[in-house]
Amino acid sequence: MHMEESPGMNPKIPEFHAQVYQPEEDTYLLLSAVAKEIRNSDTVLEVGTGSGVIAQACSERAARCIATDVNPHACRMAHSMGVEVVRTNLYDGLKGPFDLILFNPPYLPTAENERIDDWLEYALDGGPDGRAVICSFASGLHRILKPYGRVLLLVSSLTGIHETRELFAENGFISCIVSEKTTEGEQLVVFRITRDLCRLK
Repeated sequence: MHMEESPGMNPKIPEFHAQVYQPEEDTYLLLSAVAKEIRNSDTVLEVGTGSGVIAQACSERAARCIATDVNPHACRMAHSMGVEVVRTNLYDGLKGPFDLILFNPPYLPTAENERIDDWLEYALDGGPDGRAVICSFASGLHRILKPYGRVLLLVSSLTGIHETRELFAENGFISCIVSEKTTEGEQLVVFRITRDLCRLK
């Protein structure tokens, strides 16, 4: 399994499970951005933890790290990595607020006739335009993010980088690209997202 070095982060390699998204280029690009952003005082939430690689590494650096996933196999895998994990959709049922929220969402544009209907698909299926889950994530973000909190979100050019940025702007956030990589004809970027404080009352 390919693994890139992330300064200050020492992720473990999880056991393989066919129904859990395995760490790939996008995972390690996000992990590298996290290593530069995370603070020892942070309370961290990783949404859709998958294998638990990122959350496990965060647990060694942050004051506390909680992870979520809707996939029961992913939850068991993350738990076996020592991650504090809750099985839920996105952040449903969590109170927060959190200093740092991480998300490598399902971002592949997927038509109805392309759906496989297994647990792994929850990590891949981004709806017709690739932004369905990202839209749901953005819509409730104010509730669980601290006023000066930060979000690191991985997005693909397949999803629409400009369109994703506009989506968050419409929800009252500002974003900038902090990391990017081109792989197999696909551009991957990591957005750093914060509240647009000028729009707060």
